[in-house]
Amino acid sequence: MRTTPNRRDDAGLARRCFKQAAETARTSSREDLLAHFQRVRAASVEMCRPLTAETYRIQPAEEVSPPWWNLGHTSWHYVRAALEPFGGRREPEDDEFDFVLNSYYAVFGERLARGRRGSLSKPTTEEIYAYRASVDRRVEELLMQISEERLDELAFRLVVGMNHEQQHQELFYTEIKNILAQNPPSLRAAYLPSDASESTGGLPDPLRFLEFSGGLSEFGHAGPEWCWDNELPRHKHFLAPFALADRLTTNGEFLAFIEDGGYQRQLLWLDNGWNAACEQAWKAPLYWERVDGEWHNWTLAGLRPLAMDEPACHLSFYEADAFTRWRSETFADEGSVRLPTEREWEHAARRMECQADAGAFLDLGRLHPRPATGTAPLRQMFGVAWQWTASYYEPYPGYQSFAGDLAEYNGKFMDNQRVLRGGSCATPQDHFRVTYRNFWPAVTRFQFTGLRLARN
Repeated sequence: MRTTPNRRDDAGLARRCFKQAAETARTSSREDLLAHFQRVRAASVEMCRPLTAETYRIQPAEEVSPPWWNLGHTSWHYVRAALEPFGGRREPEDDEFDFVLNSYYAVFGERLARGRRGSLSKPTTEEIYAYRASVDRRVEELLMQISEERLDELAFRLVVGMNHEQQHQELFYTEIKNILAQNPPSLRAAYLPSDASESTGGLPDPLRFLEFSGGLSEFGHAGPEWCWDNELPRHKHFLAPFALADRLTTNGEFLAFIEDGGYQRQLLWLDNGWNAACEQAWKAPLYWERVDGEWHNWTLAGLRPLAMDEPACHLSFYEADAFTRWRSETFADEGSVRLPTEREWEHAARRMECQADAGAFLDLGRLHPRPATGTAPLRQMFGVAWQWTASYYEPYPGYQSFAGDLAEYNGKFMDNQRVLRGGSCATPQDHFRVTYRNFWPAVTRFQFTGLRLARN
């Protein structure tokens, strides 16, 4: 296993893996399914190659898993969700690693506490890579040998596994960013080349609101393509008239909130948010740092002066919500603004037939939210930063979870979490759909999370 970094070459190879994966359609053809599986798996390995041996083992916070664990857990998932149900070949390490690589599946038994993943010296990183190779060989054997009668069922399980791994690929980047940020400034090493996430510079266009008439509309996934169970069923919902900002809120706009005492004004905050801000000493978005009196931003390409036209990112729901109250108070002529609901966001994206901005999503490898570009009525809707919504993560009317062990994947988390929409600069593009529902606790900051304003 190579751990000596060659960052520019490795990042390019990872981007090619993601692009190849996106070009392979999801299909029940054995050969095409295997090719897609191999490309998803290769992308996870390539994105980790720039890491040092030490970086693989670090866990700076409970929600930030070390890279070795993600590499192992995504492999373990294929064992439990695909190999075992179809009689695939077992190896001794399946039992040896089961306790440490299970995430939250109660049906599979006891598991290591989430916050202890960074405290283990075993299995070693080398053993995890060997485990991945073993799982890959066994999945290939099973896929080539299974009967035609059971192929579609296996294909569904493998597609679940590949989408699960793509979710962890996005987590890899947000976790790597958090891990590298823990080092003292003089010892930090960037993950990407220094020119990979430069801003275009300049000031953003004035914020504009696009109006929608509302009414009875349909929401949720439709069509034969695969989706997560929480995107179903397709259903109708009535929306009151609303307006949506034409772009994301920028660093410059959020800086005005900070300079006006936004983090010191309790009445701007929900009570749980104020308590979290006090307990965790929030003074600015995650990764903002003062250097010689000027704001800088830690990125995967290193520490850079804060670009005022880039989207404000790494915000908790509470920070985004407090900003809306401050904005309503400060810009009274703009009207009372708020966060959109997830159905308002989806309705606007469909109605305007939104497309991704140039440089969006993971596939181009920028790994940093880009300023708004182009002339589309709604910009930065897809693949720039996840956008907090006012919606709690709840089941759609008539929701049914996946069957069996996969029932634990989404449904049991529909409690005290908020929905985010739109994908981020770390989301593989072929993994995303307009109906995709991301969800995190309201205090989450280490993801690429930003905000878009709405109003009645």
